[in-house]
Amino acid sequence: MKASLQLKLGQQLTMTPQLQQAIRLLQLSTLDLQQEIQEALESNPMLEVSDDDRNTSDTTDSDSNTETNAQSQSEESTQSAKESVAEAGSEEIMNSEDWSDSIPNDLPVDTAWDDIYPNNAPSGPAPEEDSDFETRNSVGESLQDHLLWQLNLTPMSDIDKLIGMSIIDSINTDGYLSSTVEEILSGFAESNQEEADAHEVELDEVQAVLKRIQHFDPPGVASRDLQECLLIQLNQLPDDTPWLPQAKLIINHYLNLLGNRDYAQLMRRSRIKEADLKEVIKLIQSLNPRPGEQISGDTPEYVIPDVVVKKINDRWKVELNPEIAPKIRVNSGYASLVKRADSSADNTYMKDQLQEAKWFIKSLQSRNETLLKVSSKIVEHQQGFLDHGEEAMKPLILHDIAEAVEMHESTISRVTTQKYMHTPRGIFELKYFFSSHVSTASGGECSSTAIRAIIKKLVAAESAKKPLSDSKIATILDEQGIKVARRTIAKYREAMSIPPSNERKRLI
Repeated sequence: MKASLQLKLGQQLTMTPQLQQAIRLLQLSTLDLQQEIQEALESNPMLEVSDDDRNTSDTTDSDSNTETNAQSQSEESTQSAKESVAEAGSEEIMNSEDWSDSIPNDLPVDTAWDDIYPNNAPSGPAPEEDSDFETRNSVGESLQDHLLWQLNLTPMSDIDKLIGMSIIDSINTDGYLSSTVEEILSGFAESNQEEADAHEVELDEVQAVLKRIQHFDPPGVASRDLQECLLIQLNQLPDDTPWLPQAKLIINHYLNLLGNRDYAQLMRRSRIKEADLKEVIKLIQSLNPRPGEQISGDTPEYVIPDVVVKKINDRWKVELNPEIAPKIRVNSGYASLVKRADSSADNTYMKDQLQEAKWFIKSLQSRNETLLKVSSKIVEHQQGFLDHGEEAMKPLILHDIAEAVEMHESTISRVTTQKYMHTPRGIFELKYFFSSHVSTASGGECSSTAIRAIIKKLVAAESAKKPLSDSKIATILDEQGIKVARRTIAKYREAMSIPPSNERKRLI
């Protein structure tokens, strides 16, 4: 083969670092965006929090200042996304020539720090709630910790406490024992070889310790099945509790009939009349089938809406939530140190940081503008939902919004993922407003979300003794002009965690 050189001309699309940063910020959730902004503030000396945002956070302990801040935030929220970001640093987002022209050559050195940056820290003592910081921010107690605390307070031998710890380790989050007594005994012998050799542990001893733990709080914990869990809770009730013997009878012998809601067979076998059976079922329903859920170590996660929808003068208006991220701007003090014709390492570093700061602010502005534009189109399309509820939801797909805002569907998917909208009807993820469609008899379309809402409404209004079957619901929808197959009704019903008609039948 002969080596040769060839010259070819071609075009290719490349993603600049600025575009990559804008796309990355676009798909971040609110919490991730706040973390990204904090990291940028710590790594780039050219970025700083706006003085307005700083003053707001420093004076939240005063009632009068709180009202002032709320009024200023309300005024800021009525502006567009571009104004909300540009307000934090409108003079900083400009081209490099205009920026360098506005930077003074030298900084004044005869001024004090407090003259430029006044100290806004509160002069009085710290609020009392700050002293309880560890309590408010500590992780909740887990079920195992709660049981171990009770085990340590229970008088028993050391070997029994070790057995109790093995039993507690086998309890799942619902409060049930996930291992058999034999498995706990074999696992205890392997992990505690010395104690097992010194004291031969038998199966009866493990069962005795298990009975002790089953009397711990919450009632019904360490049960091996649902029947045992309910019986433990019934046994802990006072003996004079009404209908207690009948409830124990049903749980002991007819739990499967109760689960299948075969009330006719249940009344015949237990010899309990219908009126009395209602009272017995009320007592059983007051029990907790998952006792472990009462104690959870998980910390709650709160959803912060990205946009807020309000109705002003009979028109729905979309606004960005001003609380989702701190307002940032370029630090004019550091930016004034950049010299035009200086190529030293320090000056080059300052120039690079200045350029990155402007790119970051511009990316935030682009993110807010895109989020506001997409949210406005969604609200414009789903005004019926905002006025009348889920039953008025219209079919909507990503392609419809992409055409309306002249963007790619992938961009719309990034914008609507993990972004939330606060409406008078609640907080919803932007993905919630997108749904498939079903044809109607009149030739129109009906949203699957609206069909789910109709199914939920029909189930809520059905007769308790004779619930609606999937075929009956399909027939009712067909009478309303909505053609939906029975299997589609079943799919929507299961998605909403609604049991079938035979399991919805009840006496009370």
